[in-house]
Amino acid sequence: MTRKPSRKIITFDWAIKTVLRDKANFDVLEGFLTALFRRPIVILDLLESEGNRSSENAKYNRVDLLAKTEDNERIIVEVQYLSEMDYWRRLAYGAAKTIVENLGLGEPYARVKKVYSVSLLYFDISSDGDDYIYHGKTEFTGLHTHNPITLKKSLVGDEIRVGETNVFPEYYLIPLKCFPDAVQDELDQWVYAFKNNEVLDEFTAPGIDALKEKLDYLKLDERERRMFDKHLDYFRSEWGMVESAKREVEDARKEGLEEGRKEGRKEGRE
Repeated sequence: MTRKPSRKIITFDWAIKTVLRDKANFDVLEGFLTALFRRPIVILDLLESEGNRSSENAKYNRVDLLAKTEDNERIIVEVQYLSEMDYWRRLAYGAAKTIVENLGLGEPYARVKKVYSVSLLYFDISSDGDDYIYHGKTEFTGLHTHNPITLKKSLVGDEIRVGETNVFPEYYLIPLKCFPDAVQDELDQWVYAFKNNEVLDEFTAPGIDALKEKLDYLKLDERERRMFDKHLDYFRSEWGMVESAKREVEDARKEGLEEGRKEGRKEGRE
């Protein structure tokens, strides 16, 4: 099979640190989120995010941005390379913290913002790996009927978003390693680009041309290219250390099993 022409792009985490914070480049993020949410997303501004206040080590492993949309929602977009203990709790904390920090002191609950958390992950999160995009949200159903609740309009208080449970955070987890590189729709075009750091010329998803042009590796000047290459070298080194540690643990486990079998055979002969 002949490989289609493509354009090499910088990694998305580096784009978050650099070009995507420029208002002129919001169209890249808008294109991706529009494909993911399956509705038009317009970004008005980028706000201070959790990652911007984290330690230096956390910044290298995880980078994020917080977008304010035309509908006054908040969308956390993060890229994380290495797994961490209590990942799920950290994810829940990040969404809850964003809700709290975006409600002013003394403001009514009606001003609580809808928060979405979108994670591009370079590690496995599922033991079976049967998908590459996972969506989580809070739903209320009858304990006996199992039917979803239809809330009274007086309790909803927010007619902007679709669905009565709109006030609760929603999560999108995208473990890129699980994507099989089989592009079926516009969202797959984005996932392919993030996983492989390239955009095929055949891609036509809204915003994908902006991704191709504005994240073009060849358009980096010499200083930017050195910084980006150094960034990649750091992660290759970190990844190597993690994989080495995993192998050492596995080797120790195998040695322990072998020693146990030897002891068992020895005791059996005595």
